[in-house]
Amino acid sequence: MPKKKTTKKKTRKNIYQKIIKGLWIAFAVGILMVPLYVVSVRGNWFNLYGGMPSLKELDNPQDELSSELYAADGVLLGKYFRPNSNRTPVDYVDLSKALRESLLAAEDIRFRDHSGIDLKSVLRAASGVLSFRRLGGGSTLSQQLAKNLFDTRGIEDPGKYRGILNSSDRGVISLAIIKTKEWILSVILESKYTKEEIMAKYLNTIPLGYSSFGIKVAAKTYFNTTPDSLTIPQAAVLVGLANGPSRYNPRRHPERALKKRNRIIRQMEKYEYITKEESDSLQKLDLVLNFNVDNQNVGPAPYFRKVAGNFLRRWAKENNQDLYEGGLRIYTTIDSKMQTYAEEAVNEHMSELQKRFEEHWKGRNPWIDENWHEIKGFIQDQSKLTDHYRKLVAKYGRGADSVEIMMNLKRPMKIFTWEKEIDTVMSSIDSLKHYKRFLQTGFMAMDPHSGHIKAWVGGINHKHFKWDHVKQGKRQPGSTFKPFVYATAIEYGYSPCMEVHNVPVTFSLPGQDPPTYTPKNSTHEYDGQIMTIREALARSINQITAFLMRRVKPENVVQKAKAMGIKSPLDPVPALCLGVSPVSVYEMVGAYSTFANEGIWTEPIFITRIEDKNGNVLYDPTPTTVQALSEENAYVMLHMLQGGTQVEGGTGMGLGRDLIYDNEIGAKTGTTQNASDGWFMGVTKDLVAGAWVGASNQSIHFRNWADGQGGRTALPIYRNFMTKIYADEDLGYEKGPFKRPAKRLPVELDCNKYRGLTSNPADSLNILQESPEVFEENDIF
Repeated sequence: MPKKKTTKKKTRKNIYQKIIKGLWIAFAVGILMVPLYVVSVRGNWFNLYGGMPSLKELDNPQDELSSELYAADGVLLGKYFRPNSNRTPVDYVDLSKALRESLLAAEDIRFRDHSGIDLKSVLRAASGVLSFRRLGGGSTLSQQLAKNLFDTRGIEDPGKYRGILNSSDRGVISLAIIKTKEWILSVILESKYTKEEIMAKYLNTIPLGYSSFGIKVAAKTYFNTTPDSLTIPQAAVLVGLANGPSRYNPRRHPERALKKRNRIIRQMEKYEYITKEESDSLQKLDLVLNFNVDNQNVGPAPYFRKVAGNFLRRWAKENNQDLYEGGLRIYTTIDSKMQTYAEEAVNEHMSELQKRFEEHWKGRNPWIDENWHEIKGFIQDQSKLTDHYRKLVAKYGRGADSVEIMMNLKRPMKIFTWEKEIDTVMSSIDSLKHYKRFLQTGFMAMDPHSGHIKAWVGGINHKHFKWDHVKQGKRQPGSTFKPFVYATAIEYGYSPCMEVHNVPVTFSLPGQDPPTYTPKNSTHEYDGQIMTIREALARSINQITAFLMRRVKPENVVQKAKAMGIKSPLDPVPALCLGVSPVSVYEMVGAYSTFANEGIWTEPIFITRIEDKNGNVLYDPTPTTVQALSEENAYVMLHMLQGGTQVEGGTGMGLGRDLIYDNEIGAKTGTTQNASDGWFMGVTKDLVAGAWVGASNQSIHFRNWADGQGGRTALPIYRNFMTKIYADEDLGYEKGPFKRPAKRLPVELDCNKYRGLTSNPADSLNILQESPEVFEENDIF
């Protein structure tokens, strides 16, 4: 008996020893296997786990950053980014205390103490999984940064970093491998970056809804503020979004977002970032948003941003740069305050002009032919030029009944009115009829000396009218083209004081039908009055312009206009003197700047510098310049243009006494024959601006020339703009005279001394040269 008991005890003891030994062996194997497993994952042995980011990627993780477009005064005009990639980096020092503390309280309270892996949080998360309870996640900020930087979950590229064991989503195995990789990456990131850099990088990479990636974009989107100004309630809302941009969206689910915000505030109280009293007070606050999503239709200078974008896409392609994810910083010439004033000037005038236009055409359609009769089928013909029509034809076939049915099918839509955007039900045909009635505009202002464009308004509303009427659109300039004829004449030696009769001028056109061309004045009157060519330009007399065109020849006028920056095709025909060849506002403002820049045409520019995300300069242009006129003749032309605001009947008198008094302004209006295009060009010593007004089709216009003339449609935009510019002393634009040439002028400017000069420029010059005693300094200047 005793023997049996002893044997049993020995057997039990041996079993215990074997179990303990086995446990120690298992423990030892486990201790050895864990690092072996980590090493195997890091090295992707036998491609079991999939690859890892390269050393280069780890050293320099590529953030996909939006490119930013800045005004000359540092104001952000807009961004270029692909869908779901709108992000702008921010440094740690630019994070508010409230933001830093709410993030740590909600996501990683031991962030300052661990080295990428928080074992306490891992054990808590594991315990929650085993007990089927939610006890919080185990990921540190470093691990979440690794996930965001390197797409470890394969959200953007499902096949990225996949191996044999996780070639597809295999639940626990795949998740274990992913978490292991994130642990490895987090430790590497901790070794390469400071805690401050990691926090900033994390906040720069988190998706926060509405294409907002990163805290800077999100702060602007939801609260119209910056990260350094975020309050505790605002910061808590944004930190809460990191856990689920859709679930905790404060616009779509305000109650849910509010509960999440208050939970984070209580966490801040728990970790003693705030007191209980502060916590209770903050939780009682309402959820207040100032919501504004970045898009191409909102913000300053939308038409300019589009034109700049077209240039930047070409430049980026040619220079192997990524405009949408490269984080480029693009600096423009636009002055944000001047841009605001330009947009205000346009809106103030165009809204009132549209009312006049609607009243003018009340009960009738404004599309008319040369005989002032409504064009039948106009809207139907125009509809065939729309993208919607082309898509329907592609779907149903040309001539199919379905195309017409769909074009006339009423559907919900938002339409533009000057009062507000209206929700309505309307067909595509009705919508086109509505939009065709609107008058459009283009306005641009630039520094004539540097070529820097200061303001750009390409239309009345970018959301509903995409066409840019500054550079993209080209229309007949009417009488604003006349200064090119006069500039050619001045270069040929004609004097501003030369007198000409206001009588019909006929051009012979051999071989053409009809064989002659006789321009008409806007009033169709030829009073035979004798006037100087300065007076003729000021009053915009067509016959005297035609007289000069016949003298200096159309081909020479074309050559002069080209030298002054007109790139559009110009037909060297007699009618060119009245502005029949279409040009852009962009070209005209650049050309008129030649007069104010001592005869030097400077190519208008709108981008001064492009930098990469590290501040390296990639583009630093030098404007093209051409000496198109002599300095002295350019000044003579300024004197000629001033006639518009000095001569009785001058077309620039509508600017008003406030602008003209104690100031030198060169002014020229322009109106096409049927008043479908109204223009105004204004020149001061340090700013040149131009405006065009008309409808999208030339057959849409006022029924009479007087209502549609540039002095009534375009001039008020310039007047409103310049009034605002002079009123803002901070801009530094002041009234004053044009710069006088140092050299003696070739002609006399005081026409009262020399009435009766002949129509022969050589005779005019001879008279002046034979009387050198009259050229005293005060007379010349």
